[in-house]
Amino acid sequence: MTLFGLAIVTFMIGRVMPVDPVIAAVGDNAPEAVINRVRMEMGLDQPLVFQFVHYLSQIVHGDFGKSILTRNPVTQDIARYFPATLELATAALLIAAIIGIPLGVWAAVRQGKLTDQIIRVVCLAGHSVPVFVLALLSLLIFYAALGIAPGPGRQDIIFEGMVPHVTGLLTVDSIIAGDWDSFWDALAHMVQPVVILAYFSMAYITRMTRAFMLDALKGEFVITARAKGLSAAAVIWKHAFPTVAVQLVTVLALTYAGLLEGAVVTETVFAWPGLGQYLTVSLMNADMNPVVGATLLIGVIYVGLNLLADILYKVLDPRVR
Repeated sequence: MTLFGLAIVTFMIGRVMPVDPVIAAVGDNAPEAVINRVRMEMGLDQPLVFQFVHYLSQIVHGDFGKSILTRNPVTQDIARYFPATLELATAALLIAAIIGIPLGVWAAVRQGKLTDQIIRVVCLAGHSVPVFVLALLSLLIFYAALGIAPGPGRQDIIFEGMVPHVTGLLTVDSIIAGDWDSFWDALAHMVQPVVILAYFSMAYITRMTRAFMLDALKGEFVITARAKGLSAAAVIWKHAFPTVAVQLVTVLALTYAGLLEGAVVTETVFAWPGLGQYLTVSLMNADMNPVVGATLLIGVIYVGLNLLADILYKVLDPRVR
């Protein structure tokens, strides 16, 4: 039902846009006969109900039409651009989770102390400062001023096309090909956008972990464990944290979905050829087929990760079963 609602929304967006998709396809100076013919070929001369049924039929068959800009099928473009976003988001989530979860636990254990205050300020800054500001500052300092980081893009021009396309993940494909120069170059280009996305995600994960741990540490089972004389580490990691880990599954799933969808600004600033940049360029040029296709893909990701989180929740928490 969620995906069906998303299909309705994307269909309506494509119909209420102020830019005529037919004019965007054929140009402003096209003859009236050409405009009418293309409008008929695109099915835009039919009633909205018939257009929507045709639209659903295309979605079911994985057909999102062709992009006006690239002249390629949208599914082909998405298959080309999405791995770059997947690589960026996966690396950012791993770093954010590895750092954010222990920080959240530490802040909860040290509630009210200086450590807790510092962690909260760092997380507040991560949530408050816009991502594009951090991205521009990073480029200005580390690339323009200090020259210790590579410039925008996914790879230096001398390495482009050197690695065969297997998975679409440049670092993985470089390892498969045994091209370590390309691997290190790709990894260097990932550092700045990954760190910025990881910082933004870490701030959220840390705050949620802290909140969950504070509730867990007030539980009767924790009080009982302390009364039995168990060590602080045993109380925290063996008794309190397992209950928090169940809740964190949903947080991590939604964070991952947000990274796959919300890297638009970061990809634009760093000229990262991912789904976010593809979506932005298409939207700015009124190329609606890619916009609709990418939006539906993001919706499927959100629904899929939500469903996976619910399944894991039942697996990890016997009370739900």
